[in-house]
Amino acid sequence: MAITAAMVKKLRDSTGAGMMDAKKALTENDGDMEAAVDWLRTKGLAKAAKKSGRTAAEGLVAVVVNGGTGVAVEVNSETDFVGKNAEFQEMVSGIASVALGADDVEALKAADMGGKTVAEVVTDKIATVGENMSVRRMAKLTGDTVVSYVHNAAAPGMGKIGVLVAMTGGDEAFGKQVAMHIAAVNPASLSEADLDASVVEKEKQVQMDIARESGKPEAVIEKMIVGRMKKYMSEVTLLNQSFVVNPDLTVAAAATEVGATITGFARLEVGEGIEVEKEDFAAEVAKVGQS
Repeated sequence: MAITAAMVKKLRDSTGAGMMDAKKALTENDGDMEAAVDWLRTKGLAKAAKKSGRTAAEGLVAVVVNGGTGVAVEVNSETDFVGKNAEFQEMVSGIASVALGADDVEALKAADMGGKTVAEVVTDKIATVGENMSVRRMAKLTGDTVVSYVHNAAAPGMGKIGVLVAMTGGDEAFGKQVAMHIAAVNPASLSEADLDASVVEKEKQVQMDIARESGKPEAVIEKMIVGRMKKYMSEVTLLNQSFVVNPDLTVAAAATEVGATITGFARLEVGEGIEVEKEDFAAEVAKVGQS
């Protein structure tokens, strides 16, 4: 029986399954809608899909380094409780290892992991654990030396914040110190050259507007802006920040002292940038009481 787009849509609407899963279910069951629904339920795909709308802002970041290549992967869950689950941690660790061979998060989701794609492994885990999960982000870094660090570790190589640092020269101990600095301070970029030009221009305009409020002449304001932008760069760029291990030195100066050159970094924090709707249970109870 020919499987039409309308049939696929109908199955998706009734089960919440993904398009490819719905099409496969119909194909496997010769277009029988009820059998396709049962097939999806048996595979856990319908159940998983229904949970996909729930916010997954907890979870773990796992880091793996192999030679001069390092990866950090964020895998989200709905609750911190699942992040502490040994089965979830084993899955996250496996995904991070697979990520060494992937170039981006979409390639990672499609990569093989024990005979299934990473996306299928996550879907299976959603069905068994009962929480929405997602492979949200990955970062990959290469260099002469790549050092990793995890903050708030839940298990070896995974925690709430994962950092990678690439460098030439120096040693692993220094690299670890820089990684800890990055975890704590969260720089926006390695250097001024790596900052988004539009972000720099916006900050410069804000500082100019603030300076003009003082009523000083434009010539004076221009000199003020030079100093303020230098201060801004010392706050947001890694190499210009005061090193947390020795605040008398910038990170760049500290690297020079040990014969190292930092060539790149990556930092992933669980749930960063995800908006989570806060439920006001007290208000809900009060509302019920008034009805």
